[in-house]
Amino acid sequence: MSSIRLNISDAERAINGEVHGCFADAVMAALTAEPETIDELGLALARFIKPLSDLSPFAWLQKGESFEPYDAGIVVIDLAARVVAVDSSYSQPSAEGNVRIEDESSADEVLIPYRLSDDWLFVYSMPEYEGVSAKRRAEHLAFKPLDVREVLYGRALLEFIARELFAARNSDDEELLTEVHAKWLMTAREDLRDKTPREILLAKQDFIDFDLHSRSLQWSFTGACPPPLPRRSNAYARAGFGTHEIVVYYELVRYLLAECFTRLRAEKEFSLNATVEYLEQLKAAWLAAPNRDFSGRTPGQIIEWERQRVNLTMSATEYVIDEDCDLCQAMAEDFDTPTFWHLDGCNMDDRFEFSFHKTRAEFEAERKQWEEFNQEFDRDWKEGKYDKPFDESQIWFDDDENLIQ
Repeated sequence: MSSIRLNISDAERAINGEVHGCFADAVMAALTAEPETIDELGLALARFIKPLSDLSPFAWLQKGESFEPYDAGIVVIDLAARVVAVDSSYSQPSAEGNVRIEDESSADEVLIPYRLSDDWLFVYSMPEYEGVSAKRRAEHLAFKPLDVREVLYGRALLEFIARELFAARNSDDEELLTEVHAKWLMTAREDLRDKTPREILLAKQDFIDFDLHSRSLQWSFTGACPPPLPRRSNAYARAGFGTHEIVVYYELVRYLLAECFTRLRAEKEFSLNATVEYLEQLKAAWLAAPNRDFSGRTPGQIIEWERQRVNLTMSATEYVIDEDCDLCQAMAEDFDTPTFWHLDGCNMDDRFEFSFHKTRAEFEAERKQWEEFNQEFDRDWKEGKYDKPFDESQIWFDDDENLIQ
């Protein structure tokens, strides 16, 4: 009882066939690439199963739908409705699970975690699938996605900066740039369907970050970089923002604010078009130039790799902090696995607008937790409970980054 009938459909066609249950589980994990079509799903499957030829991994499946269970049951993946239906004794997949990956360097297999985006619905009977699929398909096909980067990086941003700073060009407020930046992030916009830039930036952060975490585990265990998402794919074209791009975007906006303010204070006359053109040139140059704060990488390169779900790496030699440390040198010589490089936003302003919390309540709760921790530490210190300098390595967090100790 290890085979099932697999159905896959998109807006144009459907295919089905009898497959091993583990193949269906891998196809489920490939949904992390957010495919819209069967062809895109086939390409995404290469992230977990190495292709043996140029043929689609679904080339041997037959055309059309068949909801007749086979052996252990049936799995239906409806890309157009964003619904997965499972009625199988082999496995009970959900939006979060694990997939088996072959390790080419050994005969072993490893389990890699995956997590799908929030727009997927899982049901566990065919009647339930038939009851929800038509409505969800109609809703999904009617939804026209926005090119949010055209707003967040385009003329809308540059005009906002120019107008706001021209109005405040004589201000001596040291927090002016921070306030203007926060206003941009927190202002709902019609061209973002009444969402704020901040909401857009954070909408898929957890999903993107987890997928990159999964890819780093896969790379570490197998020794091979998983294939990137194709630039022609839906997931690339409509990519959400992960932590790396959010941090890069913060630095870009702050850079443009500072340069624009300096220019406007020196000018006697204001031209919106001329200022926007100036900011456009600055933006393009900044994104393309190697940046010392990003270890010599260009900001555009960091954004591109995250959109393709490729981990940023450093060699062990590059990662050596203390050149006089014999242990560090020995590790650099023997370390043959990738060292992953991350941005964490540690240099961003300590305000809710620039935090990664979805709500102000979450942000305030964390601040309160830190305040209580510091107060408790101060009391213990004064009472002589610590006989050596405070060791920050003893601060521990759970998986949700809540303070434990």
